[in-house]
Amino acid sequence: MNIDFNRSALLIIDVQNDFCPGGALAVKQGDEVVEPLNKASKYFAQKGGAVIATQDWHPKNHVSFLSSHPENEGAGGAVLWPDHCVQGSFGADFSSGLDLSAVRLVVRKGFRTNTDSYSAFFENDRAKVTGLNAFLREIGVDTVFIGGLATDYCVLYTALDARKLGFTTLVMLDAVRGVDYPAFSVEKALRSMQQEAVILTNTGALIG
Repeated sequence: MNIDFNRSALLIIDVQNDFCPGGALAVKQGDEVVEPLNKASKYFAQKGGAVIATQDWHPKNHVSFLSSHPENEGAGGAVLWPDHCVQGSFGADFSSGLDLSAVRLVVRKGFRTNTDSYSAFFENDRAKVTGLNAFLREIGVDTVFIGGLATDYCVLYTALDARKLGFTTLVMLDAVRGVDYPAFSVEKALRSMQQEAVILTNTGALIG
């Protein structure tokens, strides 16, 4: 794969304790993304590419929490989750095995009480931006490689938004894992990405 690393970025999506085994919203085998992402991150750094990590960063009473809606109402039909990635908590910390030494920027998302944020680019209201697009444009990036958690939510929405914003977008399948809730949502997510010209690859193709 011929890659211009000076125009490429690696996006590490939400590899946090609460999304790894034992966490409040654990993704099955979520910790398995750490090793391939560490290899990809190291390689990117050696080649001069940008490495960016995202971090769910929710207030205690976040709108996405089931605990904020005792009668399962008031979320406007959005999916509700167990409390997770609460600001300053252990669950919000990056997985201890994740090598952050090459990370140039951490994008925190979902920190507004009444708005969730799956995508690394936009809040779920589609109006508020995270600043990631502006940063990538500023440093001349036109291609993004994506890995992390979870395939059918934050990885999916990040990949689709990257394409809408005009980035060549690649998702590394060995470096993502999905919630698969509701059933078959991972399969649906992969189809959706392919329909929008997201390239499904792996870290081996990147590193060579």
